[in-house]
Amino acid sequence: MEDVSGDRGVLKEVIRAGSGEKVPHDATVIVKYSGYLEHAERPFNTNCFQRFPKLMKLGEDITLLGMEIGLLTMQKGEISRFLYFPRYAFGNLGCPPLIPPAATVLFEIELLDFLDTAESDSFCNYTQEQQSRFPLDKVLKIAKTEKEFGNYLFKQSRFDDAKDRYKRAFTLLSHRSFLDECSSLNSALLYVNLNLSLTYLKLERPSRALTYGEKALAIDGNNTKALYRCGQASLDLREYEKAQHFLLAAQKMEPFNLEINNELKRLSSCYQEYKDQQKKMCRHQSVRTD
Repeated sequence: MEDVSGDRGVLKEVIRAGSGEKVPHDATVIVKYSGYLEHAERPFNTNCFQRFPKLMKLGEDITLLGMEIGLLTMQKGEISRFLYFPRYAFGNLGCPPLIPPAATVLFEIELLDFLDTAESDSFCNYTQEQQSRFPLDKVLKIAKTEKEFGNYLFKQSRFDDAKDRYKRAFTLLSHRSFLDECSSLNSALLYVNLNLSLTYLKLERPSRALTYGEKALAIDGNNTKALYRCGQASLDLREYEKAQHFLLAAQKMEPFNLEINNELKRLSSCYQEYKDQQKKMCRHQSVRTD
């Protein structure tokens, strides 16, 4: 096994090679892992049964020094085995009753993906005044990282976490004083608003979805996705005339869009049910009056 710590405290064997760059310091990683004690057939710790493994930030969420050192040597898609000697694992005391004293442990790790969030996390910790001193290219880069992180979380159906990342990107972009003068900034903010609108729909918070959908329309009044999402949100809020306005405008942009046409059918059905309920209430009130 290869010595990756320099003192033979962490040894590595590559099972399947990965590709691309190695994991940078302070990155956020997505891994599958299983840890074994010597001569044990079953792992004492594993996350391989989780559909969506927890995101872990190097330097914060990983408690084993050996794992952190090993991850910095890995590439996306790689599977490797690591042997951690006690000083890089649980120390001379171990972790009773699960881990005996001075235990050497073996970990098998698959690096599913990683996101280089160190720069973004540092930037977001600055004050608004400090952030305003950075060039626009820097802000756009950081916002893109936050949006991509949000996209990853959204695909895993972690909508609340995705929303937080999108909002960080929104805050960074909307603080720029020359917003209306910069097409690249407007473009970036448009997509963040669209993502926030969709995410709030998934979270069943239509009023917030409508807010960000309308922010997107303020940038591009003919954006079909923004019109469609505003229509969906208005329909969920039972604002039927507003929903009709947005959805018909979206249909005008894309007449053969199946999703838009289906939403218009849902609007028609909901509105008819609403009118029927109103008629029943009127009849009931009339009977009570008589």
